Amino acid sequence: MTKKANSRPSARIVPLRKGTTLEMIRLACPDAAQASLISESFGLPVLDSDGIRDLHEKLIIETASALDEGLGERAMQIHMQRIVGSFVGSAYGAGQFYSRAVTEARDATAKAACDDRDEDIGGPVGFDSAAQRKREFAADMALQAHALRMAAEGAVAAYEHVIGEKWKPFERAVENPGQAVDRKAAELQMSAFG
Repeated sequence: MTKKANSRPSARIVPLRKGTTLEMIRLACPDAAQASLISESFGLPVLDSDGIRDLHEKLIIETASALDEGLGERAMQIHMQRIVGSFVGSAYGAGQFYSRAVTEARDATAKAACDDRDEDIGGPVGFDSAAQRKREFAADMALQAHALRMAAEGAVAAYEHVIGEKWKPFERAVENPGQAVDRKAAELQMSAFG
């Protein structure tokens, strides 16, 4: 069986670096109901979720309005893309950090529940156990992640208001300059063989 030579040159596939979406944030960060429950369970302040969202939306719309005369339509779109992308990226990073904090708190709490372990007994009188500190830290991270989620949602809403279309994350080609250099070196070496 012989292989047929392909007469068409193969198309170059440029992989894209996927951006963070609002849906990814919603999966990583607590929603308003969960943030409220965490606040009540740990004695933390209850956040004004809608207020955070609305304030950020208003702030970005007013900023865009102030820049309107100085920026063209395309420049405004690029600027807004960057602004919203930074809010979204910050919220996603906080959501990932929160998820790790919850995992550590769960692990510490499960270990503390085991009666056969001496190292997980409560600390001296007046001090919390390590598991309790991890739970409280996770609760703090939950509120931070939620607040940043609401700020990002406000920024995304502002983008749609200012630009007139839904925000999508910027996807750039994956930079891999080493591969291009290696390919060129290989071509030069092969050309030496004649």
